[in-house]
Amino acid sequence: MGKPVNSRPQKQTSAAAPVGAAEADGAPPAPGPVDKAMEVLTALAAAGAPHRLADLARSTGLAKPTVHRLLRALATSGYAEAGPGGSYRPGPRLLGLAAGALADDAALRRAGPLLDELRVRTGLFASYAVRDDRAVIHLDVRAPAQDFGLDLPPGFREPLTAGAAGLALLSALPDGESGPLSAGPDGAPADEVTRAALTAAVRDGYAFDGTDAWLDRRALASPVRDATGRAVGALVLTGLAFTLDEAAARLYGPMVRSAAAAVSAGLAAQAGARLGLVPGPDRDTDFGAGRTGGSGRAEESR
Repeated sequence: MGKPVNSRPQKQTSAAAPVGAAEADGAPPAPGPVDKAMEVLTALAAAGAPHRLADLARSTGLAKPTVHRLLRALATSGYAEAGPGGSYRPGPRLLGLAAGALADDAALRRAGPLLDELRVRTGLFASYAVRDDRAVIHLDVRAPAQDFGLDLPPGFREPLTAGAAGLALLSALPDGESGPLSAGPDGAPADEVTRAALTAAVRDGYAFDGTDAWLDRRALASPVRDATGRAVGALVLTGLAFTLDEAAARLYGPMVRSAAAAVSAGLAAQAGARLGLVPGPDRDTDFGAGRTGGSGRAEESR
């Protein structure tokens, strides 16, 4: 699994530039007030709160006075809250909105009991993750009784190609979509290890991160599909390397695949998985009802 990534820094553009100049020369338009506020909110909600003003400015790429002005406005409306030493953390209104959205999501409601079962049966972290462009976010995390010092908080964010969660979601996409997303930062095709992991994920119905990107942890994951067969998230098991080795993956992989298929079957009967952020058309090649226990309705929709 990869390291959490920060929000993309915003490029500052001269205020003296005439309106329409950016579009004329092909450069992206300067970020507006809403864009800046969303950048600050994203940084504010990152792990490690409360956050210092300097840290928020650095992670957003915005000037300190701009960040301070936006934080004061967000605090006035309840979306931010002042902490000790001039720091800030998410406010009650933002937390309430997030809690309401999570509680109302069909996939998370169905995944919750299965995450608890996986956590108890394996002694590992069990989580539900979704894709956000080229990143993966773990929305619901169930920690085991003994975590061996492994930190996996709700909201944990990692690059799409860093671990099993992203590999599982990529394996559920058509080649035309997964190829560009699995490419390197310079646009180079995915390396041999990533291609082999994706091939194995399609074959097995679950992805296993055996490359040790974190040096001390492993993960395996299986995609969850909605009523149309589109991948909307993934069930993930995460543990330290000695608790999730190759032998454990062969034992736990079918368990995660079966749990993901059960969530998918429930979604096929009741649409509403709004938190699945994976775009693109339905896959032609899938793990199928015959291999993973997927529902007949999802199969018919494809």
